[in-house]
Parts: sequence; structure tokens; C-alpha cells
Amino acid sequence: MTNLRYSYQTIEFGKTDIHLCTLRDKQEFYDPEDIAKNLGISSATWSLFGVVWPSSLVLAHFIEQYQVGTKRILEIGCGMALSSLLLNKRKADITATDYHPEVGAFLLRNTLLNQDSPITFEQTDWSNKQDTLGLFDLIIGSDLLYEDEHIELLADFIEAHANKSCEVILVDPGRGRKSKLSTKMLSFGFSSDHIKPEHTDYIAQDFKGHILKFKR
Repeated sequence: MTNLRYSYQTIEFGKTDIHLCTLRDKQEFYDPEDIAKNLGISSATWSLFGVVWPSSLVLAHFIEQYQVGTKRILEIGCGMALSSLLLNKRKADITATDYHPEVGAFLLRNTLLNQDSPITFEQTDWSNKQDTLGLFDLIIGSDLLYEDEHIELLADFIEAHANKSCEVILVDPGRGRKSKLSTKMLSFGFSSDHIKPEHTDYIAQDFKGHILKFKR
């Protein structure tokens, strides 16, 4: 029996509402069988997947205005998968991934909460060479670069799942690694652009990060 406490919220995007069940706060923790621990996820970081971060909001608001058409889209490190839920509401071809063992259950719960069709999900880490994801036309993600070692892992994962013609949109809150990631992406033949988002009054504090756009 879990003792987790949850929070429910509705996030508005124009006339579109996305309903979310999240963890109540970052103090929640439940890993009785050490599943997350055995994946290298500590009790201190276990809950980080389960709340909505400012970078996630910035990505979702940017994607809400983006013309995705028939692109096959991948969200990396989706967490609460706000952008995936929003794209799914638009009937986009969206696949979500995350390493955390609880993300898939929350994604299904929130998809049902929004009365939409299930979103394709695969639990995988960036070093996994055996996933079944395939290739994508648009790859998105937010707040992914926590450690220096993540730069090469993330870039290689993107390259492994990017079509020859592909766009990548990542939101970085300003952890100091965006330039190194851009250098790596340039080596894969992508162009690079860092954009300061405008009109971020939907988050409490000033957003000091950037939207990173890569294209080839």
C-alpha cells in the first residue's frame, strides 16, 4: 500500500486544458522493492520526475504554437510528459521516454484523465543501444543536462534516433552545459540556435534559460 500523496492541477494552453496528477511535492518517495535504487535512482532524486518544472512549462508553451504536422515526435526524459500530453491532445504522433520506473504509470493515468488515446511509451536510458524506438522527425525535451557526462550520452541518443532530416528542441534552464551540447550536435551535422523565450509569465520566477534548437 503506497503512502504517496498526489496533487491535481489543470494547465491552460489557450482553449486547451491539460489535467495532471503529479506527486504532491519533492518529498514523496516510494520504492519498497528497490526497483529505482537498482537503476541508480536515489531516494533524494526519486521524486524529481513527478512534479512539473519550469523548463517543462516553457517547452509545452513553445510546442503548443509549433506546427508539427505529420512529424513523428519523441519526448526524451518526459517526466510528467506535459508536452507529450499536449501533443497527444492535438492528435500528433508522439512517443515518450524516461528512465524512471514510475513514469509509464503516471503517463497512462494522465492520458486517461484527459480522455485521450494512450501515448506510446518506452522506459529506457540514453546508453541503451537495444531500445525499439526507431527514428523521429522531431525530438524534444526539457532540463536534461544535470551532469557533464550527460552531454555526450544525450547527443548520442538523439543522433541514434534522429532521421536524416530532423529538428531537435530542448529547453535548458541554465545549468551551464548548452554550449558543449551544441558543439557535439554540430559534429552530427545539425545547425544550432539558442533562443531566449519571451512571455514566461506562466511561471513564478524569471526564466533564465534558453530554448535550444537544432536542425539538419
